[in-house]
Amino acid sequence: MPAMTSPASAGLPRLPEWYRGAARDLPWRRPEFHDEYGAWGTLVSEFMLQQTPVTRVIPHLNAWLTRWPTPVALAAASPAEVVHQWANLGYPRRALWLHRAAIEITERHDGVVPRDVDALLALSGIGDYTARAVAVFAYGDRHPVVDTNIRRVLARAIQGQAQPAPPSRRDLGLMESLLPASDAESAIFNAAAMELGATVCTSRAPRCEICPLLDGCAWVAAGRPDTGDRRRRQAAFEGSDRQARGAVLRMLRESAPRPVPIPAILPEWPDPQQRDRAIDSLIADGLAEADGELLSLPR
Repeated sequence: MPAMTSPASAGLPRLPEWYRGAARDLPWRRPEFHDEYGAWGTLVSEFMLQQTPVTRVIPHLNAWLTRWPTPVALAAASPAEVVHQWANLGYPRRALWLHRAAIEITERHDGVVPRDVDALLALSGIGDYTARAVAVFAYGDRHPVVDTNIRRVLARAIQGQAQPAPPSRRDLGLMESLLPASDAESAIFNAAAMELGATVCTSRAPRCEICPLLDGCAWVAAGRPDTGDRRRRQAAFEGSDRQARGAVLRMLRESAPRPVPIPAILPEWPDPQQRDRAIDSLIADGLAEADGELLSLPR
């Protein structure tokens, strides 16, 4: 690995200034969003944004928070309602995890999303990134926030690598070492690094010519070498078990609340064994329930 450059030489201190002029106008960044939904809105947005493009999330987020504007409201919903509302966002287990987290927030924290990172980590479906994102972006606390976009910025600007290494705890330590001292500025720095990775320092086509870190980027200084890519590759969606699961769930949502006879589920699917695997896995994940020869959303 190339020697680490200093944060100053990488130009990282200029990130907040760049962000203030270049940040996208996203709902969860608006003051009125926080006034209305607070930390709960931030938590829901972070659940939805996991492995899902921003443009797909925005309409679902608005609909979700209109229906369930607080953790207490979501906790009172049924799993079937939750999975149905999740619609086509993908990775629907996130909906059940968010529902369980809402129940836990209601029972353990009197319906208020906790501020403490450890308390957030104890909730269903919440890992290092989401816990710190809520603490930073909802409550303004000083913590390193590291997602895929930030790892890529750090890999290129600081380490001279074309792509980040697989995630590790070291990422948090590196980001921590770069944060400004003040809580407010550190929150902006986290958001700025994330925005840079999402809009400029992208994975396949980085726009180095407009990057605020161009003059000090270790990767650019090295000639933008291909240093390899050790990231885990996701299998193609077309023809996958994920596609079959999504098709089964779509039928159950369209039929809800009526159950669907299992033989009538995807009778034309090209791989009957894959269809059966999809049904079995949805039942195992709690996303569907079988009653004899009938299948439905979870009750």
